[in-house]
Amino acid sequence: MKFPVTIRHRTSQAKIYAPAKSFKYYRVCYAVAGKRRMQTFGTYSLAKTEAERIVRELASGSQSTALSASQSRDALTALERLESYHRSTGKRISLLGAVSEYVEAARKLDGQTLGDAVERYLATVASVKRKDIAEAVEEFIQADEPRTRAKEGQRAQISDKYTYTRDIRLRRFAETFPNTSVCDLSKEHVDTFIQSLREFSAKTRNHYRATIQQFLSWTVRKDYLPRTHRLGEADTMRLEHANTAEILFYTPNELRALLESAEGSMRAVIAIGGLAGLRTAELLRLDWEDVWHVPGHIEISSGKSKTRQRRLVEMCPALSAWLEPFRSLERGKLSDTTEDAFQKQSLHLWEKAGVTRKANGLRHSFCSFHFAMHSNEGLTAAQAGNSPAMIHGHYKGLATREEAERWFAVKPENISPALFLRSGTPTT
Repeated sequence: MKFPVTIRHRTSQAKIYAPAKSFKYYRVCYAVAGKRRMQTFGTYSLAKTEAERIVRELASGSQSTALSASQSRDALTALERLESYHRSTGKRISLLGAVSEYVEAARKLDGQTLGDAVERYLATVASVKRKDIAEAVEEFIQADEPRTRAKEGQRAQISDKYTYTRDIRLRRFAETFPNTSVCDLSKEHVDTFIQSLREFSAKTRNHYRATIQQFLSWTVRKDYLPRTHRLGEADTMRLEHANTAEILFYTPNELRALLESAEGSMRAVIAIGGLAGLRTAELLRLDWEDVWHVPGHIEISSGKSKTRQRRLVEMCPALSAWLEPFRSLERGKLSDTTEDAFQKQSLHLWEKAGVTRKANGLRHSFCSFHFAMHSNEGLTAAQAGNSPAMIHGHYKGLATREEAERWFAVKPENISPALFLRSGTPTT
């Protein structure tokens, strides 16, 4: 037999070389993908059998012959792993797809292992549960309900008025997207809802935005929404510049008319509201002990202050004069009525006094005149329980010092002390 022996199949061929003095094996040589390959065998028959197989595969277009023995083993093992993954998950991935995705991920990780990246991802991302928006809203409301209940002698964490308006907003949000899961919400959903609030003022729309943000934060904690949702980045979620409402306040004559028309503890409430600037909710939480505990001052404890920060409000001489007939009342609340009932009583009083009612008028009057009197926003802010920036931005330049002096000079005249204690005054 003359070597090398050429084995052909169609256009493909391989050559078998005889053993040499220094190499006692038969060699099968062939070219695949432009590269020369060689395999060795102990007998000619084995070499011939393999050469015939190789040329048939090359003629059929197969590139498997380009793999070395170790590469072939790796490829077969990889295919077995992919088949096992398919059986356990039902997802089929090709070897090329798996390798391509891995290479792309490894390039982005810049030297970090894919396993480490996956572990860190799983440590920070929770599995999202499907939850209907309406159901989630009711669960949120129910979860917050304990915060509306006050313990004995303490104030609730959140007020009924606040939760009432917040719950209305959230239920309106849920009703806009019936049969929709929280995790399916998109920026388009948020935009659609905010755009539906065109009839409201910019300030009210901002309140809606704050409520939605609060709800979305809660749904993330409950795993109803992924932490990476970005719904707050929707175009319509940007706060609007709300026009500041006009500050309306009373004249000294109107304050006198209200005080002289008021009876019982209502007179004390009006006097403190106008001459000490307490908020309505703070007034209704006030006890007589808070009035007399610190001489010359009204004490608003952290549990009764809107900001939950204690403050002392100085009594001006006029306020002391209006409160002096109540000196015998050491305990009990200034007013045992609810805020709704108080507002109704106020309407009757303003009508009786012939004074046009102004929203938050007593507090606005105090802040306007106190700032005009002292020209010190920090001092007025400390008295009113507000920020200096708020005082400066809302009350600067509204009144003159002369008007302020007349306001804080409104004292009782020709009123019998007995009339101070008529009807509605708590007993000791």
